[in-house]
Amino acid sequence: MDSGLLVAYLASICSVMSFIPQVWKAVRSGDTAAISAPMYILTVTGFALWAAFGFLRGEWPIILTNSICFCLSGIVLFLKLRERRRPE
Repeated sequence: MDSGLLVAYLASICSVMSFIPQVWKAVRSGDTAAISAPMYILTVTGFALWAAFGFLRGEWPIILTNSICFCLSGIVLFLKLRERRRPE
């Protein structure tokens, strides 16, 4: 494995791991009040586009990282949007 690919996989691990605490807290507590819905909409869209780019280029570090981050951030966005629709 060349050094560039190694760096890409290490960056992927860091990117994925950065979302896990937020998802864990949101799922466990159900509290997404402090989370910005527009920011997460952009984040989810960005991850989808990066994953599509990775597929078009055949770049597995980009595909894997962005697909996983898309799913993780999508969970948080789903919880946020669901919370906004609940009557108080």
